[in-house]
Amino acid sequence: MFEIIEGRPDQNGRFGEFGGCFVPEVLSPALLALQDAYEVARKDPEFARDYKRLLAEVVGRPSLLTRASRLSEEYGAQIFLKREDLNHTGAHKINNTVGQVLLALRMGKRRIIAETGAGQHGVATATACALFGLECVVYMGSEDVRRQALNVHRMKLLGARVVPVESGTRTLKDAMNEAMRDWVAHVENTYYLVGSAAGPHPYPMMVRDLQAIIGEEAREQILADEGALPDVVVACVGGGSNAIGIFHSFVEDGAVRLVGVEAAGEGLDSGRHSASLNVGKIGVLHGARTLILQENEGQIAPPHSVAPGLDYPGVGPEHSYLQAIGRAEYIAVDDQEAISALRVLARSEGILCALESAHAVAGALRIAREQPGARILVGVSGRGDKDMPELAAMKVTEEEL
Repeated sequence: MFEIIEGRPDQNGRFGEFGGCFVPEVLSPALLALQDAYEVARKDPEFARDYKRLLAEVVGRPSLLTRASRLSEEYGAQIFLKREDLNHTGAHKINNTVGQVLLALRMGKRRIIAETGAGQHGVATATACALFGLECVVYMGSEDVRRQALNVHRMKLLGARVVPVESGTRTLKDAMNEAMRDWVAHVENTYYLVGSAAGPHPYPMMVRDLQAIIGEEAREQILADEGALPDVVVACVGGGSNAIGIFHSFVEDGAVRLVGVEAAGEGLDSGRHSASLNVGKIGVLHGARTLILQENEGQIAPPHSVAPGLDYPGVGPEHSYLQAIGRAEYIAVDDQEAISALRVLARSEGILCALESAHAVAGALRIAREQPGARILVGVSGRGDKDMPELAAMKVTEEEL
């Protein structure tokens, strides 16, 4: 846990040409203090012990590794599912929030702010704050408030104040913008709990470290069950926290293919997608240099995905780096292929996954057709309860699924 790999990132928070810390001057002292606090914490056995205890007692780790027997038979591969959907609160997000709340307490910060798209990070943040009696404010685009109403109710019941954001596309990017404005205004007493492996240094490194438990467990589990590593590891990518978490333990294993799956939305040629790694250009977004969806004038292009957690115009800088050096590859799955994969998984394995995770499942099924017999490890980042009202509103009937 908290493995330090030289050069990832360097002392300036850079993953090759990506990453760094591009923020207003008023936030520089806060980020330096955060970096110092985390460097101490990640080497402190007491912090690691407290974090592991929360993972076991609150999150319910280790999460299961499930052999998808019927899917494997149908698609001619060996498909294994890393079940982050079984975590307390229903997704991988809580791995990160319990660790960052521990860090906030060490820093004496008792007001926590966060951004959320699908609502799972907001729920996980509200849960971690409730455990320690901390004030919690969650920013959420009003479009996501509408399509993720169930998670909004969950956050409020847990004691969080949910602030709808009406600017821009009213989705995750805009929620993050508002959270950063709040942080600038209240930097002395507020801890900004970033949910993805994006943003300024040290967040991409810190979130990766806290999500690396996914890959650590999966590696041990598949070696114990199969006596071999997977041939392919597949995960969905929006900002990229669950993907970098499951990839991290396999990056040094060159024979293991790492495949991230972005949201192609209505198609890569439609202009309505969230595929930064496939068609984005280098720029700076939310404090980091990375690949971003941009319009001709260099303005941020509005993203789109049926999955609100993937509805983001950028990506964590380590993913941009892994693609640049050829260590990971990134494909794109459109809305309809993701919805179809959700149905296939539900009817084959009795698992209702999140729309975000359905992109990873769709990618894995595509790879299974291309690589018969491959051992494929799929990150199921969350469960689909939150998406059922939106699917119903879209009139996705049982027959249409």
